Amino acid sequence: MQSDDRQSKLVLNLRVGDIVEVRSKDEILQTLDENGRLDQLPFMPEMLKYCGKQFKVFKRADKTCDTIEKTGCRRMYNTVHLEHTRCDGQAHGGCEAGCLLFWKEAWLKRVPADTKRAVCNFSLSASINPPSSENRPYNCTEADLAIATRQNTTDGSSDVDVFSCQATELRKATSPLPWWDVRQYVRDVISGNVRLGEFILVTLIAIFNAIQRYRRGRTYPFVPAPKLTQTPTKSLNLNPGEFVQVQSKEEIIATLDKNNKNRGLWFDVEMIRYCGGRFKVLRRVEKIVDEKTGRMLRLPNDCIVLEGVTCLARLSRERLFCPRSITPYWREIWLKRSNVTQ
Repeated sequence: MQSDDRQSKLVLNLRVGDIVEVRSKDEILQTLDENGRLDQLPFMPEMLKYCGKQFKVFKRADKTCDTIEKTGCRRMYNTVHLEHTRCDGQAHGGCEAGCLLFWKEAWLKRVPADTKRAVCNFSLSASINPPSSENRPYNCTEADLAIATRQNTTDGSSDVDVFSCQATELRKATSPLPWWDVRQYVRDVISGNVRLGEFILVTLIAIFNAIQRYRRGRTYPFVPAPKLTQTPTKSLNLNPGEFVQVQSKEEIIATLDKNNKNRGLWFDVEMIRYCGGRFKVLRRVEKIVDEKTGRMLRLPNDCIVLEGVTCLARLSRERLFCPRSITPYWREIWLKRSNVTQ
């Protein structure tokens, strides 16, 4: 009974906009198993720098898209995303994916209204504390968190790091969620993840597109089928801080092959909303952890991340309203320098 009472206190039923404080390192370690996980979700060394800081709840993570097997959305419990908390990859070989972190409610506590401080805005360059081997009276230590960032390999490739992170372990920490389970959409609205008016509009578009696919008609937004067999390239040598304008939808489609890719990089339907917009270059991406294998991928071609540009999951099939806010990658040929300086 005591364990049930303790567990109930760790379920906060947070909503979008709530202010929370990340618990101390010692408090969080007490919630983890020897592999640094709670409900199979890893707490990663990159998250330690947020301990004791206050943040606003960005979205509830009651569901998340499956970027490993591409099965749509999967169900998650008692988890949220916090504003301005993305992984900097320092404990994972310098991975530059910049994933939005998942936070179990057990790692957080509500902040009383009379004790709220200014919420934090961290940059990905903030440092993390080195692991400690100090013995503690519970299953997980800070040193264990560092060890858990690597997977044990059985193929004899011990000289190659195979990483373990929230993204690689996401299927273990979630369960299947069919797109037709209407309860997920009720949760989207009740939690504040999606406003009612936006929910209605997006749902109507989804219904229209489903009918059009059945009739083999044009869906919204209409995207002509690319026809290239070899895709072009263009180098702008963009640097962080520069301003760019995203090319028009038609200009980008003219650079894609039959799989909607330019030199292997997919142009997703969620990126169309940003066509014609002006944005600041946030960073160049040269290496990321492969979520399926855990191995580090070196990206041989240009991949640009734009500030404030994320997937909103408003046009995607079977993953509507996913709150994960993945940052899409842009080829330089899809961009052009802008005269905007601020």
